Amino acid sequence: MNVDATDATCAHRRWTPRRLLLACLAGVLLLGVSGCAGNGKDRPSVVVTTNILGDITRNVVGDEAEVTVLMQADADPHSFGISAPQAASIEQADLIVHNGLGLEENVLRHVVAAEEAGVATLAVGEGVDPLTYTAGESADQPDPHFWTDPERVRKAVELIADDVTTQVRGVDGPTIESNASAYAAQLTELTGWMRKQFDEIPPAQRQLVTNHHVFGYLAQRFQFRVVGAVIPSGTTLASPSASDLKSLATAVRTAGVKAVFADSSQPDRLARVLKQESGIDVDVVPLFSESLTAKGKGAATYLEMMRANTTSIATGLDTA
Repeated sequence: MNVDATDATCAHRRWTPRRLLLACLAGVLLLGVSGCAGNGKDRPSVVVTTNILGDITRNVVGDEAEVTVLMQADADPHSFGISAPQAASIEQADLIVHNGLGLEENVLRHVVAAEEAGVATLAVGEGVDPLTYTAGESADQPDPHFWTDPERVRKAVELIADDVTTQVRGVDGPTIESNASAYAAQLTELTGWMRKQFDEIPPAQRQLVTNHHVFGYLAQRFQFRVVGAVIPSGTTLASPSASDLKSLATAVRTAGVKAVFADSSQPDRLARVLKQESGIDVDVVPLFSESLTAKGKGAATYLEMMRANTTSIATGLDTA
């Protein structure tokens, strides 16, 4: 038999229908195996509701698990919603980290459903010695904005580290502990730096008026007095009435406040409303109050956000 005949015979044997079927089945199996290895489903998963908590959690988790953050940059934690794929990611998580205390108003039902299905959840705000509102429509209700106090965030880091270590499969406990310790040290440094900046403000000028009640924790930690809020509520979903604006105008005039602090998304609109509806002509200073920004926009991380806000408050009140 010549070489050509031998090749032809081997080719015939190689591609008989039976051999071809077996080869196809083997290929399907290989694709299935490679797909499972590459889609990340076997990697431990932590889902976080808000982007502020997302940044904090990523500093704790590091590379030990996949951290998925539901809330996009510059979104409102009171009103943001999630997609169907995001809802599915909640159900498949090893741990859900959420703010709690009524903050994520449109997402809570998904968290509750996942918890009822057996997914571990951590309501961080409930474990950091939460405050209650003392005035306005939300009086006596829990205040969810604990992140304005870096010392409470340091406590949050401990809570997250503990739950990640105990609830998330396959993570390395000592690595999580090391990550948490390093980030806590940065938070301690932040507290000291903020105190130094605020100490430059005369005590009589440490008065805050905001677009809604969001800085109660900061006020308690650094000895500020909250004069009032344009929206007398703890949520941005409420709206000020004419009587609310009148009451605020009286409080502002009585206290001699010259600056009002508003979320960075609406300072100009707020200034116009105050001037038109209440006759108050004040500086409206933008702050990053409830959401991180995209990278390069001033508050891409929690530490960057707090330093930017501290500088704005100190400058706004010291020159007011």
